[in-house]
Amino acid sequence: MAAVNCLFFKLSHSRHLKPSRPSFSCSASQPSQNNIKVIINGAAKEIGRAAVVAVTKARGMELAGAVDNHFLGEDIGLLCDMEEPLEIPVVSDLTMVLGSISQGKEVGVVIDFTDPSTVYENVKQATAFGMKSVVYVPRIKPETVSALSALCDKATMGCLVAPTLSIGSILLQQAVIMASFHYNNVEIVESRPNALDLPSPEATQIANNISNLGQIYNREDSSTDVQARGQVIGEDGVRVHSMVLPGLPSSTQVYFSSPGDVYTVKHDILDVRSLMPGLLLAIRKVVRLKNLVYGLEKFL
Repeated sequence: MAAVNCLFFKLSHSRHLKPSRPSFSCSASQPSQNNIKVIINGAAKEIGRAAVVAVTKARGMELAGAVDNHFLGEDIGLLCDMEEPLEIPVVSDLTMVLGSISQGKEVGVVIDFTDPSTVYENVKQATAFGMKSVVYVPRIKPETVSALSALCDKATMGCLVAPTLSIGSILLQQAVIMASFHYNNVEIVESRPNALDLPSPEATQIANNISNLGQIYNREDSSTDVQARGQVIGEDGVRVHSMVLPGLPSSTQVYFSSPGDVYTVKHDILDVRSLMPGLLLAIRKVVRLKNLVYGLEKFL
């Protein structure tokens, strides 16, 4: 694995050169022109740190920048408990890092782990420098996705917005859609270690995926008056039960049944590292896009 070196530098003054602004430079001891240069925005978060390790170890990729508002100036490799420093400091200025990569006219991808309120401006900046974006920001609003789609269409620039980076979660959703054509009864049970949005976006998406397929579920128990029976999502009778207890894994189970038959699909997320195969797949796919794609499942 090539060592990556990043430093700040300032051009020297001479009679023929005007003073320039400080710049941010990254180089590798064994550089490859074909490597995808990856900038992680939100690098100090738990998922950002996992992404730093995954990108550093991945073939055909190089970590080119770590952006965050916390741990400024600290080496991102040491922050991620890697054996050796990467000599890439955490900085807060995304534009500075984008400018450094664009000067080399190399293929660059910005990973956005930030916040729904900043996603549009982040992708806009990346697009202005000719960079593709992978966005994994929970609770991103539909109107933001629409605005990003219009931006990417106008700039002919790729962007992948991923509601989930979990390949297991996507496979579960695909299995649920297949089963929904064969069963008349279904309920979703999810567990989460903490409460954010309930039902979770994943459970809501599963319910929406199997609605409007011409199937009405749970006809023998269609009452919505008993709160203990869970929340009905959509108009086709899909119930969701959400359990929140500290220490529980993020788990989703979908139960289908017919007389004498129960079919259960389950997926657990035990660690943020489970999202990294999906992230690396997203990076490799987005470099070929010229518009916005919503959902990683289109590439499985």
